[in-house]
Amino acid sequence: MQRDDLAAWLRLTLTPGVGNATARKLLATFGLPQSVFEQPTAALRQVATPAQASALQTEPPELAALAETTWRWLDEATPASAAEGVRRHVVTLGDAGYPAALLNIEDPPLMLYLLGQVGSTPDAADHDSHGPGHATNLTQVASRGIAIVGSRNPTPQGEANARQFARAFSDAGLTVVSGLALGIDGAAHLGALEGIDSGRCAAGDTLATVAVVGTGLDRVYPKKHLGLAHRIARHGLLVSEYPLGTPPVSANFPRRNRIISGLSLGTLVVEAALKSGSLITARLASEQGKEVFAIPGSIHASQSHGCHALIKQGAKLVESAADVLEELRLPPDIARRIPGTTADPASPTSGSDETAPENPLLEALGFDPVSLDALLARTGLDAAALQARLLELELDGAVARLPGGLFQRLGAA
Repeated sequence: MQRDDLAAWLRLTLTPGVGNATARKLLATFGLPQSVFEQPTAALRQVATPAQASALQTEPPELAALAETTWRWLDEATPASAAEGVRRHVVTLGDAGYPAALLNIEDPPLMLYLLGQVGSTPDAADHDSHGPGHATNLTQVASRGIAIVGSRNPTPQGEANARQFARAFSDAGLTVVSGLALGIDGAAHLGALEGIDSGRCAAGDTLATVAVVGTGLDRVYPKKHLGLAHRIARHGLLVSEYPLGTPPVSANFPRRNRIISGLSLGTLVVEAALKSGSLITARLASEQGKEVFAIPGSIHASQSHGCHALIKQGAKLVESAADVLEELRLPPDIARRIPGTTADPASPTSGSDETAPENPLLEALGFDPVSLDALLARTGLDAAALQARLLELELDGAVARLPGGLFQRLGAA
């Protein structure tokens, strides 16, 4: 992509009053952005409103600075990041490398900024590292992507579930897609990155995880995830439709959810309240003809009510990663890597049904948050003995201590 081409695309996205829908009409009628801006006002008014046509005739005042910043961002790379294969790229709606899966969603983004394992380099004849026309790893994600979304304030069990499901998906060769938010999103990215240890990512066949963010890629939000973002860039991709410098604006986060679902075969909601943004992602996935999955939880936990609502509406209730992967009808090379699926040669037979005896205290805990007083009544232990046993289970990672003096059992996914 030449510098003038980049500036023209940026100008189209910056023009006041011209949204994605109008921009796509203009592109369909006149061709590339450069051609749009060469049109007389009368021609533009055949596609856009008079106000939009007038705005298209005037260069936005911030364009020159943003074009310069973006061009420099594309060229900047530290020696360390270059050694790790971290690259920067911009894909536009007119590029051959634009992911086909996003062309089919409502309101496909005009531009996508990529940071991380971008993928193939340009042809030898194309010396422009910003050039379109060559594939990026993003084009492969939709055939192997699984979205994991959920609450920003999950229970310990919900966070553990997200991490464990993501690890299982990653081990199988899938790409975990999420939004880099606190809570379930962060746990999903971390679980996917744990799949690196299995050796699957080292081969470079599939990205471990993709984070679709609601800011410009020169910013990380929340700041707590700065280190996580750097790890994702080394083993996956960070993706944004927003220009560099875009701050964390609340309206941008629900909007980016269409990209999360669009890049995925299906969406798994781990925990979500009834008004959670995760339900927006689930609705978009359903509208895009994708599968929606939900993990059930306690009827007393508000973080589970959104998942229960999805299940009532037809989402598939899942208890394991195998449940998700069998429903997606994945290629055999992926399905056979998932323990518990029918394609897994190591799956236990009906004759291997033996289980270890249940720990009496874990049995008394159940899976709902419970108070110390309730446990004293259930177990008949004295307070000192109960506290000691709970501490042992905490140290073993089997129990979590919650706010309000509650305890919750942590089960495996």
